[in-house]
Amino acid sequence: MPAGKKEVRPASRGRARLPAFVKNLRGVKNWKEVSAWLEWRGIEDIECITPDQAGVARGKMMPSKKFTSNTSLALPSAPFMMTISGDYPEDGNGFSYPEDDGDLKLVPDLSTLSVVPWEEDPTAQVICDLVHQDGRNVEFTPRNVLRRVVAAYEKRGLKPVVAPEIEFYLVRKNPDPDYPLVPPVGRSGRPIGGGAGYSIAGVNEFDELIDDIYHFSEAQGLEIDTLIHEEGAGQLEINLRHGDPVELADQVFLFKRTIREAALKHETYATFMAKPIQGQPGSAMHIHQSVIDKKTGRNVFAAEDGSETEAFFNFIGGMQKHVPNALVMFAPYVNSYRRLTQAASAPVNTKWGYDNRTTAFRVPRSDPSGRRVENRIPSSDANPYLALAASLACGLAGMIHKLKPDAPADTTVNEDKIDLPRGLLEAVDLFEGDEVLKELLGAVFVSTYAAIKRAEFETFMEVISPWEREYLLLNV
Repeated sequence: MPAGKKEVRPASRGRARLPAFVKNLRGVKNWKEVSAWLEWRGIEDIECITPDQAGVARGKMMPSKKFTSNTSLALPSAPFMMTISGDYPEDGNGFSYPEDDGDLKLVPDLSTLSVVPWEEDPTAQVICDLVHQDGRNVEFTPRNVLRRVVAAYEKRGLKPVVAPEIEFYLVRKNPDPDYPLVPPVGRSGRPIGGGAGYSIAGVNEFDELIDDIYHFSEAQGLEIDTLIHEEGAGQLEINLRHGDPVELADQVFLFKRTIREAALKHETYATFMAKPIQGQPGSAMHIHQSVIDKKTGRNVFAAEDGSETEAFFNFIGGMQKHVPNALVMFAPYVNSYRRLTQAASAPVNTKWGYDNRTTAFRVPRSDPSGRRVENRIPSSDANPYLALAASLACGLAGMIHKLKPDAPADTTVNEDKIDLPRGLLEAVDLFEGDEVLKELLGAVFVSTYAAIKRAEFETFMEVISPWEREYLLLNV
C-alpha cells in the first residue's frame, strides 16, 4: 500500500478481526474463503483467464455470484491452436486437430485470485488450468507444459527455482502499423533518447506511469524486486524475486497485463516486442535458474566446500546442447530474430562464462548457496510459461544425460559468428527433431506449437515490407 495511505474498509465491517485470507491480497485456499474474500471487497465480476500459446489472456468474465455457485467453466480448444494473427495451422508434420474437439474445462487456481486494479467496477481475476472433460491435463496448454517440466524435476527429488527479468519499451501511441514506433515524450517534454542505462533521470521521466505500475502491482500482490532504465530509448526492465517456476510465470503473465494497462492510462503503449525500434537494443527476458535438493534444501550447483558440482556443469552442458533446438520457444516470432544479431547486446551463440554478459549463459557473482545460471537468450515476447519450461527442460536434460559444457568464455563473444538458428522455420525444424526435449515437453505440445509457428511464418510472408519497396521497386 502506498506510503501515507490507509486501507478503506466498508463501514458495515467495522474493525472486527478477520481471517488472514480475507485481509491478504492473494492466497485463498478453498471456495468458502473465496466467498468471504469477494464479499469483503465487494467484487462484482470475475475474469477467469488462462494464457494461450502467445501468452495472451483467454477466458471468460462472469458475475461473482455465478463464479461461487459451482458453475462449470469451459473453453473450446481452438484458441490454444491459434496463431498470433487469429489464423489456424494446417494438418501436417505430425499435427492434426483432435477428432473430439469438445470443450475443455477451466479449473480456477484459487491461490491466484486477486483484484484487477485498473477496472472501474470492483473486479477480480483468477488464473485457470485446462483439463479434459475426464479430468486429464490438456497437454498442449502453456501452464500445463511448465507443470510437466517441474514434475520431471520433482520425480528426481529436485525443485527448480527461477527469477525472471523482463525488458520492455514505452512508445508513443501508434494506431497505424505502417509507421515505425518512436520513443515517448517524458515529463521533461522532450522525446526520450537512448544510452540511458541505469539512469535514474531516465526512470524519473515516467514517474507517474511507474507509480501506477507499482500501485497496480501491489494491489495484485505482485512483488517487484527492482526497476531500472535500460540502454534503449524508453526501455525499462523489471526484476522479480526468485521462486517457484509456475508462480513466477503467473507473475510475468500478470505483469505484462499490468504494465500495458498502466501505460494506456498515460496515453502510451508498452510493448514487449523483441525488437520494436530499428537501431535500438532489443528486449530480453533473462531467466535466472538454480536447483534445490528437496530432501536437504541445498542448492545442487554448490558442493559443501562451495565449489561447483557436476550437476552445475551438466546443467550448463544441457543448455548448450538443447537451447538452440528450443529457440523457437525463446524467440517465437519473426521479429524475435532481429534481436539475435552481432554486437546488439544479445547472445549469438551458446557460450557460457562467469559474470560475462556477452554470453548466452552467464553465472552471476554470488555466494555458493546462491549459485545460478542466467539464460540470456529469451526475448521479452516469449510466453513466460513456455520460456521457463524450455529453459528448465534443457538444463534437466543435461543433468539426466551427464552432458559436459565447453570451457567458460572470458572475452567478448557476442560479436562472433552467429551459431543460433537465424530464422523461424529453421528453429521449428530443430525443435521438432529434438527427441529429448519432446519427451520432457510432451509430443502433443511440440507438434501443436510447431504447426502454429509455421502458420505464423506463412502469414508474415504475405506482407510486403518497406525494405522491399525501398530497394526493389525501381532497381530490379
